[in-house]
Amino acid sequence: MLPLTACTVFAIYTLKQFAKMFQTTEHTIRYYTDINLLPRERDKGNRRIFNEESINWMQGIVCLKGCGASIEDIKEYCELCRLPESKETLSARYQIILRQREQAYQRVEEAKATAAYMDEKVKHYEKILAGVIPDDTNPENWTEDTRRRNIDALQNRGRFL
Repeated sequence: MLPLTACTVFAIYTLKQFAKMFQTTEHTIRYYTDINLLPRERDKGNRRIFNEESINWMQGIVCLKGCGASIEDIKEYCELCRLPESKETLSARYQIILRQREQAYQRVEEAKATAAYMDEKVKHYEKILAGVIPDDTNPENWTEDTRRRNIDALQNRGRFL
């Protein structure tokens, strides 16, 4: 780590720059600062400004949000991070991360099942377009048998028609 000197320069970002950096809205960034998820400073005009520490926190927030974490879970995690280091706070943060990892894996499995379902739909449409089978994709024309197969396919999430 470089020693801090009178010449050390830290990057400072405006609200607009910071929101753009994370591809989110200024409103979202304001909300995160208002609920104390995201640290920020104020300039001489009392406008929010952000630094490298803010970037670190925002990267963590984005990661947790991407796993499906609620604002309450993220807030709990951030509050634990701000407490003095202890085995208890480390363990509590670890438990939150384990929960979020499990949610992330669940989302991956759901996405795989949805992609497999859509692959089957594509194959089905290709058969229709090739004239191999009649068009049974319009819900207005579904028979009881078609409805039953579609319900079964949705429940299995890997097969269609």
